Amino acid sequence: MEEKQHLSQKEKIRRGYEELAFGSVTDAVRLICEKDVGSLPLKSLNLFNVSEIKRHRDGGMEIKFADRLKALQCLEEMSLTDDTESLRFYEALERSAAALQEKTSCE
Repeated sequence: MEEKQHLSQKEKIRRGYEELAFGSVTDAVRLICEKDVGSLPLKSLNLFNVSEIKRHRDGGMEIKFADRLKALQCLEEMSLTDDTESLRFYEALERSAAALQEKTSCE
């Protein structure tokens, strides 16, 4: 029951990669465009895709984002791993069914 309430570690990782790959950067753009950053509700901004923020002495700001392509590659690798695991499980089921059928036909 506790497992159903909490996401598995693998599912949390998958959702994180999905957020990096497909998430919005709207709030980060709002942060750059805002002249008075103090007026923004900073705690409510979604900056998940931001990997680094630098404020320059001249008042400028530099924001670096997470690498979306790398996140997509990681998602693809996770998907391939899942497919391989599913295939192995299915093959094991087939072998078990064949062995069971063999056993019952011999009796």
